[in-house]
Amino acid sequence: MLKIKKISEVMGKKVYTDDGDFFGDVEEVNLMNNKVESWRIRVSTEVANLFNGARGVIIPHSYVKSVGDVFVINTLAVPSQQEIPEISEEMEEAEI
Repeated sequence: MLKIKKISEVMGKKVYTDDGDFFGDVEEVNLMNNKVESWRIRVSTEVANLFNGARGVIIPHSYVKSVGDVFVINTLAVPSQQEIPEISEEMEEAEI
């Protein structure tokens, strides 16, 4: 039987990756044509370092694997350290 959740019940839920790592908390839902398009997640401080200090990210609904007592997202939604480009010293000096 399909169990339906109200969006208000999902707000504030803890978000974990499918590997079991804590990711953050559900902060907001983005709707388009009365359908869930994406979720805004307030990331934990450990995860914020992967996103160059960003406090939140938007995860497309297609990356959500499960919504229950916790919110489970696909690990592919989280960039690895290798995917994040490092800012070279030359670029930093040019911006200053």
